[in-house]
Amino acid sequence: MRLSFDSNILVYAADRDAGKKHAMAVDLLDRASDSDCILTLQSLTEFFRAVTQKGKRTPTEAAGFVNDWLAIFPVFAADERCLTGAIEAVRQHTLAFWDAMLWSTARQANCRLLLTEDLHDGQTIGGVTFVNPFAAKNATLIEAALPRP
Repeated sequence: MRLSFDSNILVYAADRDAGKKHAMAVDLLDRASDSDCILTLQSLTEFFRAVTQKGKRTPTEAAGFVNDWLAIFPVFAADERCLTGAIEAVRQHTLAFWDAMLWSTARQANCRLLLTEDLHDGQTIGGVTFVNPFAAKNATLIEAALPRP
């Protein structure tokens, strides 16, 4: 089952001060490297901006994370179909625009799960389900999607 990550999970992976969420995000990304996982260009750019703007990482350190992920995961960028889908998602599902772009790009990449803590956990739109990986109730789903070696 193909999945992707919202930038917030990537940020936690780089934020050593995030405690349990840091450890869980690192584990999720490690497991995803052996799974059908893609990253969106949007998530990578949001990650870079967030960690450098908040002072969590220097630009050089943030670039190191991005380069490591580029070497591991296929990356999908939004196109005009994603924009059209995002506009419809804003209109029909009242998603914020950038959340809608992330969803639409994940959908175009044939993702079934979008791991995020920012969207409506459990909501499915167009075959993509938003899953908060930090919610205990989602542990079984996460284990199925990202099995341990």
